[in-house]
Amino acid sequence: MKETHAVYSPGTKAARAIGWIFLTLLALLTIFPVLYVIFGSFKSNSELLVGGSNIFPTVWSVANYIQAWQQANFAVYTKNSLILALGVMILSLVTSTMAGYVFSRTKFKGSALLYGVFIAFMFINTGSVSIRPLYELAVKLHMNNNLFSVIFISTGTGQATYIFLAKGFVDSLPKELDEAAKIDGCTFFQTFYKVIAPLLKPVIATIALLSFRQGWNEYVLPLVFTMSNDAMRPLTVGVNMLKNAGDGTAAWNIMFAGATIAIVPMILVYIFFQRYFMGGVAAGAVKG
Repeated sequence: MKETHAVYSPGTKAARAIGWIFLTLLALLTIFPVLYVIFGSFKSNSELLVGGSNIFPTVWSVANYIQAWQQANFAVYTKNSLILALGVMILSLVTSTMAGYVFSRTKFKGSALLYGVFIAFMFINTGSVSIRPLYELAVKLHMNNNLFSVIFISTGTGQATYIFLAKGFVDSLPKELDEAAKIDGCTFFQTFYKVIAPLLKPVIATIALLSFRQGWNEYVLPLVFTMSNDAMRPLTVGVNMLKNAGDGTAAWNIMFAGATIAIVPMILVYIFFQRYFMGGVAAGAVKG
């Protein structure tokens, strides 16, 4: 068999070089704030305030981490963040995969309109406008002073994207699987959790990672719903409180140390599960 070799013209090489330069600059712009916070956590507060954009500390010190850990109840905050993130992840996995399966396999009256509404909400962010009505509803349900209301609300706000990914993946699965399960006597939902769900591992990994990150990074909802209960605060709220731990001036060095502690788990999760994340996004968004 005759071998063929790709031929790159000077124009193609120049385009690839420009692309690499652009992506490198974009990566540096993206990672710079994270590195600034991490290196800033080793600086004194005075150096942070007058040091300008110097990223490396003049004198390295771990005292900020000790002070942040002592002043903030990080053990409790970490536990609350884990409860919040895991709660959002589990609820999101159950509801989005089931909804994606229903939208993919059944056609009921108004299903197209309902799915279109879900997709539309992928591009609509109500933000803080919805906080007050949600809080008033939580008060009426006596759920305004705990993390469970935050878990339910946060789960609902991310459903559109997760349902879109789940439906896209289910669309790629042959319907003969459902027909064979029906012949074997499976009901609609038995077919889902016995036949379809085990095949959804790539998209389940993606939804799990995205929803865990969503719950871990929640700030406004926990801030509002735990105002009168410090013991229910997650890390995102607790870290921000560290800013006021100084003597008269904002203690940015302590807050940076707390923020570094808070972001380490998410960085590790992305490092170890990046392969599943990319595979699930591609499968759920492209297939079907």
